Amino acid sequence: MSAKKTAWIETVAEADAAGDVHTAYQTCGDRKTGKVDHIMKIHSLHPQSMLDHQQLYVTLMYGRGPLSRPQREMIGTVVSALNHCLY
Repeated sequence: MSAKKTAWIETVAEADAAGDVHTAYQTCGDRKTGKVDHIMKIHSLHPQSMLDHQQLYVTLMYGRGPLSRPQREMIGTVVSALNHCLY
């Protein structure tokens, strides 16, 4: 049995988001559900870093380069599995 790893980083709840945090949540939230992934919420105390993280993701996953989108997704999946990442 393995221990569950949990990050203990203070975040702003979506219901409590206002101002720049609310704007960042709207920009970075899932387009279908409107929910914000935990990996993005860890930036909620510094919304600009959330927006920068989102831009980095878009560049890595959709930017020009020799790898196809499925190849990029597979690399992310393998790395996440190796790191025992839950999301």
